[in-house]
Amino acid sequence: MSDSTIRTRQPSSVRRLPLVGPLRLTRPSDMWFKPALSVVVASAVPNLALFALGRLDLVMYTMAGSLCALYGHNLPYARRARTVAGVVVGMLIGMAASLVTASLTDSTAVLIAVGALLAAGQKVLCDATRIGPPGPVIFTFVTSAALFAPQHLGQVPGHLALTAAAGAVSWLVTVGPALLRREGPERRATARALTAAAAYADHPGHSTRHAAAAAVHTAWQTLLAAGRPTPVRRELERLVVHAEAALARGALGAHPGVHERRVGDADGGGHARTADRDGEPAPTAVGTRTGGHDLEARVAGPDRLRAWARQTRARGPVPTPPPAPGTAEELFGIDAERAARRTVGRRDARRVVLRALAPGSPLLPIAARALIGCALAGYVSMAVGVGRPYWAIVTAASLYQANVTLSWNRALQRTLGNLLGVLVFAVVLPVSRTSSLALIGCCLFFNFAAEALITRNYWLGSIAVTPMALLVLEFGGTHPAGELIGDRVLDTVIGAAVGIVAAMAVTNRRATGRLERALAATDRARAHAVRTIAAPAPAPAALDAARRRLTGSLVELREAGDTAAGEWWQRALPEEHILAAEQAGHRTLAATATRQGLITPAPENGAV
Repeated sequence: MSDSTIRTRQPSSVRRLPLVGPLRLTRPSDMWFKPALSVVVASAVPNLALFALGRLDLVMYTMAGSLCALYGHNLPYARRARTVAGVVVGMLIGMAASLVTASLTDSTAVLIAVGALLAAGQKVLCDATRIGPPGPVIFTFVTSAALFAPQHLGQVPGHLALTAAAGAVSWLVTVGPALLRREGPERRATARALTAAAAYADHPGHSTRHAAAAAVHTAWQTLLAAGRPTPVRRELERLVVHAEAALARGALGAHPGVHERRVGDADGGGHARTADRDGEPAPTAVGTRTGGHDLEARVAGPDRLRAWARQTRARGPVPTPPPAPGTAEELFGIDAERAARRTVGRRDARRVVLRALAPGSPLLPIAARALIGCALAGYVSMAVGVGRPYWAIVTAASLYQANVTLSWNRALQRTLGNLLGVLVFAVVLPVSRTSSLALIGCCLFFNFAAEALITRNYWLGSIAVTPMALLVLEFGGTHPAGELIGDRVLDTVIGAAVGIVAAMAVTNRRATGRLERALAATDRARAHAVRTIAAPAPAPAALDAARRRLTGSLVELREAGDTAAGEWWQRALPEEHILAAEQAGHRTLAATATRQGLITPAPENGAV
């Protein structure tokens, strides 16, 4: 498709914002219990230690380290160990900045400014590293609260030592399960890929295809990050190859109309290939050289994929599938990519952070929203008489998602959840004041409940987060219930209202620029894959790398497209160009996934 034929729909610069959809409940995450149990254990150990010492007034400082146990549960243990260690270091840096500031000044205006700067910095760094849920909100919650805690400079080292000690407990809690089931994260990622591929096989469509491609891409990334291959990981890799093969078969059926042409100039050998109408080599489900077996007969159906997914998630042995087409070449390519990653992984991570902070980064407008919104929310809260307006800062910071529409959704969810949460707090407050152990028990319960509920919808989890955050204040001494509830309601309303106004007012035209760069990257990745396929005898590692590069670019393209579609005040989106690039990219993925030596030309009727 030439650029002259691509039409863009002129969207309204102000889109309709939903009211009901953001509040609907979804199915819980398949691993909600892992962060829930981890944060309970990581909090219980220091809390009970402080109880034994009679110093529950120090819980706020250990809580900063305990909440680090919420991170990294979707990562393989080798990477999780590094990630959670980085989270603990980041928490210590944020706490140090907050505690030193609190010890040097009593000016609420200065504290609000520092809180807004920290929130913006935490937002951009978490987004740049894609650290995953719960993202920057935990950092902002802890460091903003520490800003408004009475502090002396001589106390700072001791309080930071408490945070570091609790962070060490969190690290042990999150990494410890590797001793029992070291391939657990890889098994879950593989099971998700198999389930998504089965869903696409049952219901082919744009959304299910993208979900399957993203799940397969994530599974490969997880396996690549897991470290050296083990027998279990080898079986998981073979299962992911089956998920890829099912995805390729669906793509073949979705794009009929293949015809034969000679590609001697492209491959240098005059071999006959099957090519689609866009001129790329295309796979065929009949006549492919796969050891004498028809491709269709060796690609698992959706029922078998789901059965493998159930076995993979379970605690028993990983299923041993028959070899899918191209398994040997795929695993060879995986080993080559794993070896290459060991030499450039850390350097690439540094580049990611530097690009996020460089001028022109699409993350900087979101950081500007966080800075302006958090500062304004704090100052408005201070103006109406709230003594410690950190909750307004936290509320505003929690709203800022990838675009205005998602930020609006979060504003609705946060407001509803917090308002219901203060009612729950009013009910449990008398129980928590019966004893110190009762207070500890209530906080642990709400820690668990928050993680159990938040994957169904953010507002549902906020019902548990709000009383937990209010109960933490009780460790330092009792406060009038009416004052706590009134300040929290006021800060929630101010933070949400001011925060969403800032999101609408601060434009992010770079979202469209990111989309255009993603389109260009997808076109380059597809052209590279086509050249690799057209070679007379492409190296397995080269074919594998080309496929993974194209898959990653398609996932990024869809993410960039979704982000830009929900943003205000921007240029029109090249929607037809996006769709054409995705369709062509998936056709090429199908070709690379089934390329096994020379492909016998397809019949003239275009059988695929």
